[in-house]
Amino acid sequence: MLFTVETEREDDGRWIAEIEAIPGALCYGASHEEAVAKVEALALRVLADRIEHGEQPVEPITITFAAA
Repeated sequence: MLFTVETEREDDGRWIAEIEAIPGALCYGASHEEAVAKVEALALRVLADRIEHGEQPVEPITITFAAA
């Protein structure tokens, strides 16, 4: 699985990070690094929830995050 993390700096100085492939995976942070770390953690929680509820195949997976 390869997820692209899109980032943008808001007018107020905060950073926003989003993974478009996962609806709702959007996080703000005071720094670029903080926003990216938060959205990656959120994506992992979403994927774990999908696996627990049988929505994601249970097989060995490799997850990679890449900057846009």
